[in-house]
Amino acid sequence: MTKLLFSALALLSFTASAAPQDDQYVLGPDSQVKPGIPQGKVTQHVWNNSKIFPGTTRDWWIYVPAQYDAAKPANVMVFCDGGGFVKADGQFRAPVVFDNLIAAGEMPVTIGIFINPGVFGETKEGQKPRSNRSFEYDSLGDLYARFLLEEILPEVAKNYKLTDDPEGRAICGNSSGGICAFTVAWERPDAFRKVVSHIGSFTNIRGGHVYPALIRKAEKKPIRVFLQEGKNDLDNQFGNWPLANEDMAASLKFAGYDYKLVMGEGTHNGKHGASILPDTLRWLWRK
Repeated sequence: MTKLLFSALALLSFTASAAPQDDQYVLGPDSQVKPGIPQGKVTQHVWNNSKIFPGTTRDWWIYVPAQYDAAKPANVMVFCDGGGFVKADGQFRAPVVFDNLIAAGEMPVTIGIFINPGVFGETKEGQKPRSNRSFEYDSLGDLYARFLLEEILPEVAKNYKLTDDPEGRAICGNSSGGICAFTVAWERPDAFRKVVSHIGSFTNIRGGHVYPALIRKAEKKPIRVFLQEGKNDLDNQFGNWPLANEDMAASLKFAGYDYKLVMGEGTHNGKHGASILPDTLRWLWRK
């Protein structure tokens, strides 16, 4: 089992590599800086005193839109693997998308919180820090939700006024980060009710393959779920990613959830999800 989990870490640590079938996915105008659009501010931080994930250190970023008013609580959107989402010239360019959609009135004033997985410090000279990503993201249960609610959100709230309304809180992730986003809302719908999962790992890495059955049997929860997947995504010893996401969508439909599945042709990377992110956020934040 340990060997399999190390294989999972090597395979599923999210990367932006692409195959030819992904070349059709390009960023549109809402993912580009537009003249005259107010730009929010991004600040970088380090979190190294977690009690939920002791011994870990991580980089994280806070995006505050230009329209933020300290007298009014802002909505919140958390991004797993945040470093890949926050870069202004990266694949997703989430702050740029936020700038454009907030200015157009197509999403509410929203503070973005972009969080990398935790890593453990070096144990031997020259040894790379060990990632805690799979444990944090692929595990079922409420640990990551507690990490956000007991540590990260209170830290952000020291300087910014955040909404306590779960309808105003969203979470997004890719791959293992996608199942993590769903797990947070599933465990704590009283705190997060909007989910974006790109190429979500609803497979048997750490038991996540059980979600379709749980969705069908459990009392319906007040969450909204967006799923993006590619027909050429992974098929390995942990499961088949396209089938797993289709099973999630079928279960959400059966149980009467507000959900959407967008199935593309891509492989296990963020190109498709990035290309549709503006429309995804419009759907997510619609009234």
